Amino acid sequence: MDAVDIAASVLVLGTIVVSLLSNTVVLICFLYNPQIRRQVPALFTLNLTFCNLLLSVSNMPLTLIGLVTGGHPGGRGLCQVVGFLDTFLTTNAMLSMAALSIDRWLAVVFPLSYHSRMRHRDAVMALCYTWTHSLCFSVVASWQPWVGFHQLYASCTLCNVKARGAGTQFFIFTLALHSLTFLLTLVVLCVTYLKVLRVARSHCKRIDVITMQTLVLLVDIHPSVRQRCLDEQRRRRQRATKKISTFIGTFVVCFSPYVITRIVELFCPGLINPHWGVLSKCLAYSKAASDPFVYSLLRYQYTKTCSLLANKILKRNPLNSSLGMETNAARRDNNVNTTDNRQTPTDNKPTVK
Repeated sequence: MDAVDIAASVLVLGTIVVSLLSNTVVLICFLYNPQIRRQVPALFTLNLTFCNLLLSVSNMPLTLIGLVTGGHPGGRGLCQVVGFLDTFLTTNAMLSMAALSIDRWLAVVFPLSYHSRMRHRDAVMALCYTWTHSLCFSVVASWQPWVGFHQLYASCTLCNVKARGAGTQFFIFTLALHSLTFLLTLVVLCVTYLKVLRVARSHCKRIDVITMQTLVLLVDIHPSVRQRCLDEQRRRRQRATKKISTFIGTFVVCFSPYVITRIVELFCPGLINPHWGVLSKCLAYSKAASDPFVYSLLRYQYTKTCSLLANKILKRNPLNSSLGMETNAARRDNNVNTTDNRQTPTDNKPTVK
């Protein structure tokens, strides 16, 4: 193993640990909080979490073994199963992200009719489509068979060596797979989130007009308060842009190197550096570790649920401290009142002449 392989192994191991922990926390929050379970997009988040967990326990460990040993990590049957899961889970995760973006677009652009447009039945139908879509490509790739251990990526996936006799069929299949998964999801993300950004900016402009009118009317307002209002106005404009750039940016940074490498490999098989192939696969794996933070754990409901679970594990009630402070304050007030009542009669005694 050279230095690049060691770095890639450490990166894959860290991705496995972070992905397992973060996705498990998301699953625990889903099971613990009934408010999260009642939400329609929670079904898409749950599907994405399961895909990331299965990818972390099936594909990533075999890639790590392939990097350490420099060879085939298992038997042919095991590699067939893992290669099937690689195509299925990656495609399913991408389509789940597209479904989440459509849900947020409906919630922001059509807030009044959102509950009639996106119901649990509609979410289940969307998940059925994602599973059918993913199964079609996975079954075809395994049935041909075009799945095997690919030395360039050190993992069991679609393999050009296995598909040398297929010729044009494998070429068309690979282009169709990446066009109907990566490219389709990227287009959906860009269209929906840019429309959400447009609506968010229009709302910010309305709020800014009201804020400026209020500041003009309040002549005697303190300069520090005025400055805080202006800073909050600036942060409000940047908040939506940061969130949407995070959704689209993580998808592009993690998946586009791997997809572009697979397409270049179709035309120029010997042109790709093996270290770059492993690095692109590691970037694709890192999406499973970043998804819980991008879509779940940084939201208020999940952070609140995590804090409640932490307090429960530590056997610490978050209300005890506030109740204790209130009780101590009440006791001090009672002591002060009792002292005053005792001192009042002595102060009001008539003066003896």
